[in-house]
Amino acid sequence: MKRLVTSAATALLVAGIVLLAAACGGSSSSSASGPPPPFSSAGLSKLPTANWLTNGGSIANQRYSPLTKINAGNVARLKGLWHVHLHSGNAGKYSGEAQPLVYKNVMYVVTGADDVFAIDAMTGATKWVHRAHLNQKIKTICCGWTSRGVALGAGKVYVGQLDGKLVALDLKTGRVAWSTQVARYQQGYTITNAPLYYNGRVYTGVSGGEYGIRGRLTAFSAKTGKEVWRFYTIPGPGHVGHNTWPAGNNSWKHGGAPVWQTPAVDPKLGLLYFSTGNGSPDFNGSARAGDNLFTSSIMAIDAKTGKYRWHFQEVHHDIWDYDAPSPVVLFNVSVGGQERQAIAQASKTGWVYILDRKTGKPLIGIDERPVPQAPAQKTAATQPYPRGDAFVDQSVSPQAFRSFAATLPKGTRLVNGGRIFTPYTPGGTALTTPSDLGGDDWFPMSYSPKTSNLYVCGLEQAQLYAGGKTAVFKAGKTFVGSTAAAQGTPAGTFTAIDASTNKIAWQKHFSDSCYSGSTTTAGNIVLVGRNGGQLQAYNATNGNRLWSFQTGAGANNTASVFSLHGKEVVAFYAAGSALGGSAHGDDLWLFGLDGKLGPARPGSLTGGVQHAGAQKAPKKKAPKTNAPANASTVNVGATEFRFTFSTQTVHTGTVTFKVTNNGSIPHNLSINGQQTPNIDPGSTATLKVNFTKPGSYPYLCTIPGHAEAGMKGVLKVK
Repeated sequence: MKRLVTSAATALLVAGIVLLAAACGGSSSSSASGPPPPFSSAGLSKLPTANWLTNGGSIANQRYSPLTKINAGNVARLKGLWHVHLHSGNAGKYSGEAQPLVYKNVMYVVTGADDVFAIDAMTGATKWVHRAHLNQKIKTICCGWTSRGVALGAGKVYVGQLDGKLVALDLKTGRVAWSTQVARYQQGYTITNAPLYYNGRVYTGVSGGEYGIRGRLTAFSAKTGKEVWRFYTIPGPGHVGHNTWPAGNNSWKHGGAPVWQTPAVDPKLGLLYFSTGNGSPDFNGSARAGDNLFTSSIMAIDAKTGKYRWHFQEVHHDIWDYDAPSPVVLFNVSVGGQERQAIAQASKTGWVYILDRKTGKPLIGIDERPVPQAPAQKTAATQPYPRGDAFVDQSVSPQAFRSFAATLPKGTRLVNGGRIFTPYTPGGTALTTPSDLGGDDWFPMSYSPKTSNLYVCGLEQAQLYAGGKTAVFKAGKTFVGSTAAAQGTPAGTFTAIDASTNKIAWQKHFSDSCYSGSTTTAGNIVLVGRNGGQLQAYNATNGNRLWSFQTGAGANNTASVFSLHGKEVVAFYAAGSALGGSAHGDDLWLFGLDGKLGPARPGSLTGGVQHAGAQKAPKKKAPKTNAPANASTVNVGATEFRFTFSTQTVHTGTVTFKVTNNGSIPHNLSINGQQTPNIDPGSTATLKVNFTKPGSYPYLCTIPGHAEAGMKGVLKVK
């Protein structure tokens, strides 16, 4: 089949348009009548100073501040100006990934429970709170309850909710101005991305690739909430890309391609950019032959009409969950001595993809290379390999394999060096790296026009993929096909990528995952969070660590930098991560050079519900049992995100697992090729498994992200 290539015909019509300098890191001159209105196209394109108006700092998504008062020479003096607890979203199922926005000295932040807070930036006092009152029985949320932020514009605060609603709140009071049901959560659709306000419209994507949704990005009137247009990321009949799905079935109707993050905009080109998630089912490609556009792709569409302009697919016919959930970034860069208008995206594959944002063509080079094949999975013959350096390992070393080999199913071998794109077949397994958490996952990278570097967090961990599970689509039920489980202990990288060459400028290696966004400034610093709760600053030029501060909960978020009454400050919301496995909390900080508050006490990792200064949630008790060590019945308790087994040793023969979900979101249990259905909170399921041979049998929860967060282990059979 001939692969659909990037279309640039429409984009070339605007070849004579010059780049808006402010959107790309350059200086911006004000008109004779003064600076542009803050929420105009020009205002949103400016680099952030007194405000932080969008999730990415500006509509270029650079997360770059031109402020210099906090710099590499004095950042070590940073302390807290104030520190408050939000008392929302601090239980184990929540994650805190919402970058604070700031407008006129008011900070706006949303918790993992979709509760929105307006905070006085001078004092930390709460001005108003909007409580989402989410239905706690929603079962179609993948990977922890979270929100990645709000949008501001037209006198409103916009938030996408996990129940599929887009809600507009009055900027001054927090009262609901309007509410629109974007899609139904009962069918698998949720919203985790921070919306984008631009030119009187609010743009939002939908999540739910693990539930067989049909992905989309939709524009709504900022004034009324009425839908203006909808762009489907899985094209239907007659649309560009539909021929990359099978003609003989309806797999395209539930083909995935969610939009996890906030788009970027180039006003001069009139283009809106975003990237897409995995195809569905995640790990079974047998029924969706073809490249499956526009899954795992970078997209450019007309910001006004929603019409397709170009695409670049990072992974063809994805069966590894190598999607692109991190935001795209727009910038200017010199490549080969020529100034180019660029777009970049950091992927789970461990590569940064750098393209010309007018045409979608690679700026530095991306090569199609043959990859190993699994015909039953309908694997693509080639995959794109960006020239330059990967920011994480892309093969499993023999030493790493030996460290976790004992936990693998009996007979598992290291094939193809565990390299990226190693396929797996029905009835078989394969090890490969990166895992389905990346590389880079949702966490946004930043770009500094001062250093020409991109700064990206990475996660290094091998993954076991098991093939053979039939994927049957049913609306509102998980639709993943097969199972996957991360192996060994995750490690992390924090990397500066030279955007002119796509090569590593410097790199830091961590003993745990790097699970945070980054923000960089003209003061030659780059800020990044750590799982242990530390917000850290590094020298943007050479990577030397300059500052580390304990926030009290997992620092799995992204800092915002702005000027408050002439003084540069840093806002950070630390709340932990369900997938990162860090301590949960609700800690909102403002830092400054004249701050007096010292570090908080580190948060507790016990159950992910205890943190410094917050109320301890009641513990869930595992089922009582008097079963002996070699019992034929094993009682299993499941919570967020761990299993409690009544015994870890059994004899060969038939073993009955009674699994009780004591948590507040669905879980399941998979062992020895058999699996329970997804178990609702408060429910119990029984699984009978026949063990014919002694050995070590890994078990896990197959709901995406749950095993990575800790829901896995090994049962000994004697």
